[in-house]
Order: sequence, then structure tokens, then C-alpha cells
Amino acid sequence: MALLDDLPNVDSSMFKAPTPETLMLPPSDQPTPNILLLYGSLRARSFSRLVVEEAARLLTAMGANAKIFDPRGLPLPDAEDASHPKVDELRTLAQWSDGMVWCSPERHGAMTGIMKAQIDWIPLALGGVRPTQGKTLAVMQVCGGSQSFNTVNQLRILGRWMRMVTIPNQSSVPKAFMEFDDNDRMKPSPFYDRIVDVMEELVKFTLLVHERSDLLTDRYSERKESAEEVSKRVNQRAI
Repeated sequence: MALLDDLPNVDSSMFKAPTPETLMLPPSDQPTPNILLLYGSLRARSFSRLVVEEAARLLTAMGANAKIFDPRGLPLPDAEDASHPKVDELRTLAQWSDGMVWCSPERHGAMTGIMKAQIDWIPLALGGVRPTQGKTLAVMQVCGGSQSFNTVNQLRILGRWMRMVTIPNQSSVPKAFMEFDDNDRMKPSPFYDRIVDVMEELVKFTLLVHERSDLLTDRYSERKESAEEVSKRVNQRAI
């Protein structure tokens, strides 16, 4: 399989790319899933970025369209308005996506400010449109020391707040500096295998959800409001 040529840690005999057929879904004219990947560090050798790059290769091999957002140059929330080029790029990618991957280092027991800033710039609503509602999400973290789950737990809370379908599986890579070789590729390990599991599950959930998102997020309370009323409510000045 040509797509596995750049995945030396993957056992091709065990690799199964999820498809609508394997999930027993009806035939579809929908394009392959679009997945946006975010990472939470600006270091030259950022291990959250390296994990995301490995994840993007896996997603591509599974038939998804993967795009990684570079947070360098993104202003702090409210320091600029939404017309800033990096903010516009992030919001455009969020709307383009059918699902997302969020991966942050753990710093002082929490996600980094860089990770949180990206999520804060993605609005819960734009007019009557909710750019994250009903989309899938996989959460991951890298640790400088022993394994922790503080960051993925926080990311799950944010995913729920953004009305995303956060998949059950997750990845936490301890002592991440030991898990990459001199070419910045992840070494074979159970931690790598877990990332394969997480990406496979994300593609499965995205295929299951992305043609049914409107149905799954249809709400009685919102059906009572006209489009104009929804727009007025979600665009009111923040308190």
C-alpha cells in the first residue's frame, strides 16, 4: 500500500482504513472527511507538533484530508479582531473541517496557553451557524515526565462546551522527548500504536456522524426561534 510507505511503524497486514462499507453505511456522495489538527507549542522541536504530524500521516493513509494549523503568529484572544489573517485562517479551517484533533503539551498540570488561545478563537457561534457543533474530536497530550491525563481531561471539557462529539479513546505520551528519533519520527512503541487506534476511531466516528450532524444537533428550543432571532441572540455583545 503506497500510503503506508511513510508509516514504517505500521503493520500493513493489521492496518484497516475505515470505510462507509466496513461501517455498514449506505452509499454516499459525500467527500472524504476533512480533519483539522491543532497543537499547543511554538518550540522549534515541538513534540505536540510531531505527534500531530504522525497523526496527519495516519489520517491520510485512512483516506481523510488532514490539515495542520500553525499557531505561530496567532494573537491572544481579544488582542486583535477577527479580521486578523491568522484568526481568519483558523476559523476558515474550523468551518472546513468535519472533525478535529487537539494535542497539547502539559504545562504546570494543564494545557498550554497556546492551545487554549486557538480554541478560544474558534467561536461557539457565527451568526446562526455553529462551526464546531456536531463535529468529531480526538484529544491527545504529550508529557515531559511521567504519564498524565490532566490535559486530555481539560480538552474533553472544552470539546463538550464546543458541542463536539469527542471520541472515547485518547492518547497521552509520557517523556515524549524519548519517543522520537533524530529524524523527528516517532519510534515504534505502544504509545505509537495508541495514536493509530485514536486516529482509526476518529475516522470511524466522523464517517458515522458527518452526514447526520444536522439531525443529531437539531434542538426543540432552537426550532422555536426564527433564524433572525438566533442571529440576534448569538451575536449580542458579550457580558
